[in-house]
This record gives sequence, C-alpha cells and structure tokens, in this order.
Amino acid sequence: MFREYIFNKVYGNQANKIIIVDEDNIREKYQYKDVFVEQRYLFIEYKDDLSFRIEYDSLIKEESAKLVVVVDSKQYIPYDVLKRFTVTNISYEKLFSRINTEVLKDLDPDLDLLSIAYDDLYNNILSAKETESFIKKTVYGVENIKRCCDIYNKELRNLVETAADYKDWYRIAEIKAMIDVRCAQYRLPEMTQYVNDGFKSFVLNDYGKLSSVLDSNGPVLVSKAMEYMRSHSEKFAIIVMDGMSEFDWAILSESFKGVPYERTGVHAMIPTVTSISRQCLLSNKYPSQLLSPWNQSKEKAEFVECAKSLGYSDNQIAYERGYEIELSSFVKCAAVIINDIDDLVHGQHQGREGMYNDISYLAQTNKLINLCNKLLSSGYDVYISSDHGNTYCTGLGRLTKTGVETETRSHRMLVLNDFADKETIMNRYGMIEFPKYYLDKDFDYLVCDTGTSLDNTDEKVMSHGGISIEEVIVPFIKMKAR
Repeated sequence: MFREYIFNKVYGNQANKIIIVDEDNIREKYQYKDVFVEQRYLFIEYKDDLSFRIEYDSLIKEESAKLVVVVDSKQYIPYDVLKRFTVTNISYEKLFSRINTEVLKDLDPDLDLLSIAYDDLYNNILSAKETESFIKKTVYGVENIKRCCDIYNKELRNLVETAADYKDWYRIAEIKAMIDVRCAQYRLPEMTQYVNDGFKSFVLNDYGKLSSVLDSNGPVLVSKAMEYMRSHSEKFAIIVMDGMSEFDWAILSESFKGVPYERTGVHAMIPTVTSISRQCLLSNKYPSQLLSPWNQSKEKAEFVECAKSLGYSDNQIAYERGYEIELSSFVKCAAVIINDIDDLVHGQHQGREGMYNDISYLAQTNKLINLCNKLLSSGYDVYISSDHGNTYCTGLGRLTKTGVETETRSHRMLVLNDFADKETIMNRYGMIEFPKYYLDKDFDYLVCDTGTSLDNTDEKVMSHGGISIEEVIVPFIKMKAR
C-alpha cells in the first residue's frame, strides 16, 4: 500500500540515517510515520537546528542508531548534519512521475488505491484528461478496490496469526477498519469476521494484565487517559466521541487532512457500555472504584474530582457537551462530550453501510475539526478518544429470565446476581463469561459472542457492550496547541 510504497522509495539505499525532505507535506495528509517505526527507526519531525542537536546529538553520532528526520523544503539543515544522513526528496511528482500531479493534487485520491493502480501503469499519461480518467476509472474501479482489500486482508491474517501483544492488536484494529470502510463504501462482502476469534482469546487471557503496562505513546486502558494527558500537557481538552470505533475514525479523519496529529489505540473498559467506560476515562478509575458504575449520574462529579486530584482548581476545570462551547480563559482541563456517533449507532437500521453514510455526512459538516481548531488556537493540547466502539449484530431473542442485576442500554452484555440461572442463559444465547477484570467481584458478567445481541430474533442492529475488537480498541488522537 502507500505506506509501503513510500518506504521503498525512501529506503532504497538501506541507510540507517535518513532525511526526508517532504516537499508537498504529504505526511500531513497521510501518516506514514508508522511504517518507519515498525522498522525500528526513530521518527523525528525537525523543528530547528538547536533543539535538534540538544535532543538527538548523541544519536546522530551513533553509527548504529536508526533515524528518520522529516523536514520541509524551506527548513535549513546544517552541513555537518547533512553529511551524516542520506537525503531523499519526496513529492507527488517524484512519487507518481508518470501522471499529471496537478490533477492528482486537485482530485486528492485515496493513496492506497492509487499506489496499487500506479504499479501497473507503464506508460506516461501526463495530460490532465488522461490522468483524470485514470483516477476515476482505474484507481476507483471495482477490481482495484477489491485488490486493495485483498492485499490488506492478507496482511491482516498474518498479523492475527502472529499477534504477540496489545500493540499488534492496535495495528490489526486499524487495518480491519480500513477494510471494513471500503467494503461498506463500495458494497463489497465483509471479509474480516475471523479477526474476533483471535481477539476474543486475547481479551479473556491478557486483558487483565494491561493495567500494569506503561506506554509513552498513549494510555493502554481508558482508565489511565486522564493521568496520561496530565503528564504530557499543562493545558488540555479531551473530546470524548461517545461510541466512536476505529471504523468511524477512519471516515472522520478525512476531514483532518492537513492537520498534524498523532494517533494510537486505547482499550475501552469491559463491558463496553457508556456508563462504565466513559466514567473510567474521565475519572482515572477502574469500574469497581466508580461511585455509580451503571448510570452516569456521577459522571461530571467523577471528572471534577479527578481533575482536582491532578492539580487543577475549580475555575480551571470545565465539563461541556456539544460542538458549540465557550471556555473561560481560566480553564486548563476540559472534557467535551459528543454524543452524535452513539446516537447514530442506536438509531441505525442499515448496518455498516448506514454507518458509513452517516459518519461521512458528519465528517463533511466539519463540526469536529472546527471544534479542534478552536481549542488548538486557544492554547489547548487536544485529545480525541472514545469510551467504546460499536459492532454489527443479529438478534438472538430478548432475554426473559430473571436474575439480571442491572439494566443497561446495551443488549450485548448482562450483569447477573447470585439467583440467576447463568448456565441456562449461556447455553441458550451462546454467551461468554467475562473474567471480572477490574469489575465488582460480587456479580457475574456475561457478554454476547461476536455478531450477536439480545435483540429481537434476526433483527439487524448496531450495538456495543461486548468484547469484539470493534468495541474494545478505540482511537486515541493527540494534537499539540498552536
């Protein structure tokens, strides 16, 4: 795909120290950092000579150290630094020299699809008309799209088979979302259902160990998000997109082209319901520590208490809802709750295709990026994340047995008391017992298997509450203040 395509162009000489002169700021539209990180390069955004030397001087001189330094064409690099690096200039013209790059910039096509089709292009088609026809008919042709999905799916299968830790599942969730988006967009059959078989095993065996894992790139569990943001930002705002999955972010991120950000994944709390996971995200607590885990009546209070424990005073804390917010100049720690996606999930009758259409429209409104720009311009580091994702389900029938301890909006999970006939429920609905990680040990917790829910028999719904990768691994986006 494009990230491999650009890596091969840059890495052709197999150098340890590389300077990429990004003439067209391609990295702002397409995040190619990950492919170099996967090859164990330290990826550095060049700011100026002084800060570069202060931070990386020892690594520059270390022969075995692998560095990729990205600069703009107008930035000055001293000669003594240049001579230690291999310099590669990249631009649309250098990467795609056989087509008209002015048309390419205007049409701004999917670079994954373009790089696949371009590999099979042997003649120059430099006229505007030829390039436009190539992009519309070949790049976006059904066969090229299927080929793209097949290539990604081959990589996905290999990753699922070899996944060793939570970071592998981040990449798996990202690739799965990219495939699912294209399948929904072009009405292709789903092809990634097998991923959840492996992820189920990871959740049941290893999810409980994640509380002890530290990652400099982001919180591993949403219950560590506040602590992470405070340690990296003096003044920050967290935008919680209720119900946003990797699938949804893959669509929404199209409206963020040209805006620099970093992304990683984070694990929602299980059960993946709003009252549990969002309160954990905002409170720095585990579910068993929440004041009111099965409703959101204490959510704001939990957030304020957490912010105070991190060193903020009352007038420095804000808890808001919606895109049209006004924060006092005193505020340094803000939470902004956006319910759009979760509302779309619970009102969705067209499955993944319906979600694709609805989220695409949401992206086109630019409401989220406008909110981010407003906060960034006011000096906030902005973080975007989610309390849980969502998944497509077929109803198995409504539960009529007694013994359910609490009612939630989710039909993907149950909390049972001592009087419930757990075995009968598990056998009838094929439910899985969750091992109570981070939860109150006085109850039992059952979750539906992949693609099923306790909705009316054969009813097709979007839902959440379970342990599928779409529900559990959600995006964590970081943007620095301007």
